[in-house]
Amino acid sequence: MTQHKTITEENRAYWTRRASGYSEVSRLELDTAQRQKWRDCLSQELSQHFPGRTFEDLHILEVGTGPGFFAILLCELGCRVTAVDLTPAMLCEAKKNAGELAGRIRFLEMDAQALSFPDASFDAVVSRNLTWNLPRPELAYAEWARVLKSGGLLLNFDANWYAYLFDEKAKDAYDWDRVNSAEQGVGDQNVGENFDVMEDIARRVPLSPVRRPAWDLDRLSALGLACEANEEIWRRVWSDEEKLNFASTPLFLVRGKKE
Repeated sequence: MTQHKTITEENRAYWTRRASGYSEVSRLELDTAQRQKWRDCLSQELSQHFPGRTFEDLHILEVGTGPGFFAILLCELGCRVTAVDLTPAMLCEAKKNAGELAGRIRFLEMDAQALSFPDASFDAVVSRNLTWNLPRPELAYAEWARVLKSGGLLLNFDANWYAYLFDEKAKDAYDWDRVNSAEQGVGDQNVGENFDVMEDIARRVPLSPVRRPAWDLDRLSALGLACEANEEIWRRVWSDEEKLNFASTPLFLVRGKKE
């Protein structure tokens, strides 16, 4: 088995174990102001990119849906949604979290780096906190671009997760986040079940030591997409707790348009 396949299988096993706990995080987002923050963000991105088109006219692919947070919000907006994930246990959680909306969302087990859809299948591709975890992120971006229609939109929300494993300054900042969160009485979201297992995987995936979103912009440009990054998006969509927990690894948005 190649290293890439090994990491993919380790990811599947890790996220299978994490499915229930990670789903609790998504349910908390759905039950708090985070639901509206993220829905407004997605709504604005889609409205600005597709002026004159209704949400009902848009077919959107969410890659790495996990417990289904984005898929649920996009369905609430009225979009036609297909949501894929590598882990069957996550898809089960996503369907439960979607409730009565589950029948309106197409949930499929699929590798983000090897999509089975025909070319030009979707108006938009969206993802959150996935790319960093992939053994072949360049293949993922190529696949996402392939399934986009001409004029389509790619939205990828991610961060320089686990950079602290490779950079001393990043490690100092990460450690300060742990201290600061504790002093502020905020639960530490960076520790939990099998955290050491994910650190081991993070040491072997290619994006952990890479400065992003510069890498992402280079890859998407090479694929022919017009792209830009919003490195302040975290200010809009993160909760106060997230801003404390992850101050050293702020969320960014990479936005790409397929010509």
